Amino acid sequence: MHPSDVLSIGQLASRTGLAVSAIRYYETQGLVRPTRNDGGQRRFRRSDIRRLSFVRIAQQFGFTIEQIAEQLQLLPESRTPTKGDWSKISLVFRAELDARIETLTKLRDNLDGCIGGGCLSLKKCRLYNP
Repeated sequence: MHPSDVLSIGQLASRTGLAVSAIRYYETQGLVRPTRNDGGQRRFRRSDIRRLSFVRIAQQFGFTIEQIAEQLQLLPESRTPTKGDWSKISLVFRAELDARIETLTKLRDNLDGCIGGGCLSLKKCRLYNP
């Protein structure tokens, strides 16, 4: 790697808005894989900025570290991920989000019917007794 293509952990933290401790944690979870310089300091690829930004966004959508790691393992280590690489991951996450939205919509609709109809009985409630 060319020296201009690598970042220190502090530079990566500054660029992503993450704490250094968070970046270290993500490293332990295999979400980023820095190299080490001769002094043993971590050196990250510029592409790790996007990887970590993706992690933050995916967590905001409620995905677990394990789910995120599973998807990031599909990305190439030796090159910056392309738009196509990210599109493949987004299809998987989109399907999961669509399923969650459908479930939440059903829960909301059942809640409206239950409370709106005055049915707060456990025997009659569609939320407790589908």
